[in-house]
Amino acid sequence: MNEKKVIVFIVEGPSDEAALGSIMKEYFSSNEVQFVVVHGDITLQDYVSMENISIKINEQIENIKRKYRYNQDDIIKIIHITDMDGVYISDQDIKEADVESIQYYADHIETKDVNKIVHRNTQKRNVLFKLRKTGKIKRIPYRIYFNSCNLEHVLYKELRSFTDEEKQILSDDFADRYEGKAAEFVEFISNSEVAVPGTYQNTWDYIEKEKNSLHRHSNMHLIFQ
Repeated sequence: MNEKKVIVFIVEGPSDEAALGSIMKEYFSSNEVQFVVVHGDITLQDYVSMENISIKINEQIENIKRKYRYNQDDIIKIIHITDMDGVYISDQDIKEADVESIQYYADHIETKDVNKIVHRNTQKRNVLFKLRKTGKIKRIPYRIYFNSCNLEHVLYKELRSFTDEEKQILSDDFADRYEGKAAEFVEFISNSEVAVPGTYQNTWDYIEKEKNSLHRHSNMHLIFQ
C-alpha cells in the first residue's frame, strides 16, 4: 500500500511532460504524480472511437498500475491534457494549400488534404464530447483539460507547428523558468489572457463555439481549483 495517493496526468508528448512535470509535482507534492505520455493524440488513434475511448484511457491506467505496482485505490485522480488543434471550426475554414504540414491561423487551417482534416476534426469532436461528459474511469475521478490551439500556443504565445526538437527546447526553458515556482505558474495559467472563465462545463461550451479552438485559450487553471 502506497502512503501517498497518486495523480495520473495523461499528455500527448514528452515535451508536455518536460514543460509541466516539475510544476505539477511541486504543486501536488502531498501526492505522487505520474505522467503517461501517449506519444500522439489518443483521441485521434485509428483504434479509438466514441464508444471505446474510456476503455483505451483505462488501458493506460492499467499500464501505470502494473509498472509501479499500484492498487486501484492508490490512484485518486486522472488529469488528461489535450490540444484543441482547431477541431471545432467549420469545414469551410479548412483551406486547401500547397503546404508540407498542417498550418494553423487565427481564423483558418491550411492543409493539402482537406478531407483528411475534416475527418480528423469530426472524430476528435465526438471523442472529446464523450470524454468531457465522463466523470470517472473505473471509479477514478477523471477530467480532460484543453490548450488551444496547442500547448505551445498557450505557453509561448506562438501559433504555428513546432518540430519535436523545438518543442523540447521550449519546454525545457519553460520548466526552468517555473522551477520551484508552481504558484507563479498557476497565476500565469489563470490570467484572463488565456484562462476561459466559468465552470468546467462553461469552458468546454466556450471552446466549441466559432473559431475559439484556434485562439489562445486554456482551462488548465481549473486543475488547481
